[in-house]
Amino acid sequence: MGQSVILHLDQVSKQFARQDVLAVQNVTLTLSQGDILGLLGPSGCGKTTLLRMIAGFEQPQSGIIKIAEQVVASPDRWLPPEQRDVGMVFQDYALFPHLTVEKNVAFGLQRLKKKSKEQVKQRVGEALELVGLSGLGSRYPHELSGGQQQRVALARALAPRPALVLLDEPLSNLDVQVRHRLRQELREILKAAGTSGIFVTHDQEEALSISDWVAVMRSGCLEQCGTPEEIYQHPASRFVAEFVTQANFIPAQRRGDVWETELGSFVIDSNRIEQTFNGNSNNLEQVELMVRQEDFILQPDEDAPVIIRDRQFLGRELHYSLQVPSGREWVARTRAGEALSIGMRVHVSVANNAVQVFPANSKQTPSNWKPFIRAK
Repeated sequence: MGQSVILHLDQVSKQFARQDVLAVQNVTLTLSQGDILGLLGPSGCGKTTLLRMIAGFEQPQSGIIKIAEQVVASPDRWLPPEQRDVGMVFQDYALFPHLTVEKNVAFGLQRLKKKSKEQVKQRVGEALELVGLSGLGSRYPHELSGGQQQRVALARALAPRPALVLLDEPLSNLDVQVRHRLRQELREILKAAGTSGIFVTHDQEEALSISDWVAVMRSGCLEQCGTPEEIYQHPASRFVAEFVTQANFIPAQRRGDVWETELGSFVIDSNRIEQTFNGNSNNLEQVELMVRQEDFILQPDEDAPVIIRDRQFLGRELHYSLQVPSGREWVARTRAGEALSIGMRVHVSVANNAVQVFPANSKQTPSNWKPFIRAK
């Protein structure tokens, strides 16, 4: 509460030449000082274009961009990147191979002409200490690991003490183990520096683990912006649910006060239905029930219609591909333990309050679909 606004976008749009559709469409969002925002979405959704407009590398067709309450882009105003008080970490780090680590970091301080050599050296030392590279200033980029190179690029961006740091897929060039370790380190470094950050990623876990806020983009539009918990637990659209949580969608048909599915019958609070469909659910006969993979509960049952088609062991977890009579397949995720056999029939239930309601994609129910209702 009471945090000042570091970034504000108001109806920002961008269209490239020879393209029929907007790369970014009317994006509006606000970021508070000290917070970290993850721009999440599939390739081509506009997240990098949006980041480049904030940085000043691209100019929007319309809309207003403010950084630290200063207008940096609008229909009648435009500030170049070097005047925006932002730091940038590129996907390939963009380090100079012929310069030492210290000189790479000092390069980001060139525009601070009033700084003496001693002050520059002090800033470089502080930045390297912040990213855990003290003592490595005399090395060259080729003498560092990928993770260390990433930290040098971050130190260079942080050394001028910008109001905002922008990171374009900062961990994508690292192997899995290093990437997982640096997730937390990246967040801790930004928080320790007191710097707001925006980073682009297509990795759901990366966005959820690093960010204070996640903005999910699709086809140039902002689908949903919220805390990681809000995005994961209460997705605002089917796209967000599928992309962020890899949720299952189960066709359901109304029978009185219950909704029948191939997995059984569900009683859902009518208030939730009314909220989802804005009070227009009286004549609604079909919906889709969203169930996250980890909310399925599997129990062996020879009379059940669901068959385990495949199983994947992923260390801490087991993933099961479940096949139902209609031919559809859903995925369940459980903790690693005693594994259920491929080909086994299982009764599938759902954890309490884990079902969310979405409009059906199609009004037609497959002809071979029949609800499975367990006898009491």
